[in-house]
Amino acid sequence: MVPLQQQVLRTDASGMPLEWIDYQQAVRLYHGGQVAYTCGSLLYRVRGGISARTGCRSVVEVNSIVATHGTNRALHKGYVPPLNNGTLFRRDAHMCLYCGSHFPAHDLSRDHVTPLSQQGEDSWTNVVTACKRCNNHKAGRTPEQAGMQLLAIPFRPTHAEYVYLKGRRVLADQMDFLQAHFPRSSPLRDRLRQSRGSADYGNTEQSAPSL
Repeated sequence: MVPLQQQVLRTDASGMPLEWIDYQQAVRLYHGGQVAYTCGSLLYRVRGGISARTGCRSVVEVNSIVATHGTNRALHKGYVPPLNNGTLFRRDAHMCLYCGSHFPAHDLSRDHVTPLSQQGEDSWTNVVTACKRCNNHKAGRTPEQAGMQLLAIPFRPTHAEYVYLKGRRVLADQMDFLQAHFPRSSPLRDRLRQSRGSADYGNTEQSAPSL
């Protein structure tokens, strides 16, 4: 059974991933005539009230991917996703990029490769995930100055990559759809290939409460 917390991927009419929504938001899009098409697996069959005129009960089927009318051209070129620790830690797989160990989020921190005190920027390409011990040891120095090796080059995610990083639990068909929008050189591709299928519920449905 798919839990009601499972997120639906919303895209624009061109197929550009936009955001994650819950099943209630998806149903509102259906009722508002804003859905252009759907793809992916059937997640929910939401049953509403009974029509006094026809005596029939309304049913809305919600797929894992819902495309809405319109195109958001601003996301196609030059988009810079907001930088926050949650998505930064997910970008780096919750691994300290200095010692190579994995940690829970509360033991991680944002490290500026070139420190702010040395005119470094608070941007995706200048920040990495670091455990608190390594961050404290590096202090206000560059990796070279601190004698520490950076294990990977920080990168700025595209919007599709950022949407993936924001997902709480990404289904296999949603993952395939998002990955098709990743750059060919995306560092996330190998990671997704290794974990493929681990979060797939399959083609299931859930009866949701009447709205």
